[in-house]
Amino acid sequence: MTISLEKIERTAPALTGFYRQAGVSLRKHGLDGQRVAVYLVVDYSGSMRPYYRDGSVQALADRVLGLAAQLDDDGRVPVVFFSTEVDAESEIALEDHQGQIERIVSGLGHMGKTSYHLAMDAVIEHYLEHYTERGDHTPALVVFQTDGGPISRPAAEAYLCKAAQLPLFWQFIGFGDPASRQFDFLRRLDELPVPARRPVDNAGFFHAGTDPRRVPDAELYDRLVAEFPHWLAAARERGIVR
Repeated sequence: MTISLEKIERTAPALTGFYRQAGVSLRKHGLDGQRVAVYLVVDYSGSMRPYYRDGSVQALADRVLGLAAQLDDDGRVPVVFFSTEVDAESEIALEDHQGQIERIVSGLGHMGKTSYHLAMDAVIEHYLEHYTERGDHTPALVVFQTDGGPISRPAAEAYLCKAAQLPLFWQFIGFGDPASRQFDFLRRLDELPVPARRPVDNAGFFHAGTDPRRVPDAELYDRLVAEFPHWLAAARERGIVR
């Protein structure tokens, strides 16, 4: 059972529009009634500073929380902040979502470089502990935001291929100029061959531009969930999702 509109209006009224629009996109893509665990991974590298300052990261977190409320019933989304290493593992929740990103990062230190694989490992370990080891086979959608390629590309590829054995779909979102060569690696990551490198295509990628807050809600949600049903069908066929 997902969270009701009445609860959203009572506990997080600012998310009501996001919740409604997320529901439209889920119905459009045949995901209405599908239970999905949602994760958020956000880039905390030095070049991300403007996106924290202008509220873009908080805006993404709010929209992801609105989506998660349509897919699960706990009203919370685990969040991983990463740069050179994992900077923080926390969560956002309906009850106190406003300003939560700023509260978390205010306690973090130096904004380092960009390294995907440790953040991916943190998500994998969380999923194994909170789902697989408890006999819960709920599939997961991991919204992974970054503004550039990682310092260790082989490690990122290796972890994506490793994660393809698990019920995890990785939706990468790029903040920044879509024409930048910084995103060439993510394009290649999205196209890693199946089945030569991984049993199923477990990742998608799209750009949110230089001002991600301006992406319309309908477009954002459509792009967040468009590839998920195709992965879900393939993962079920391979026995990755039960």
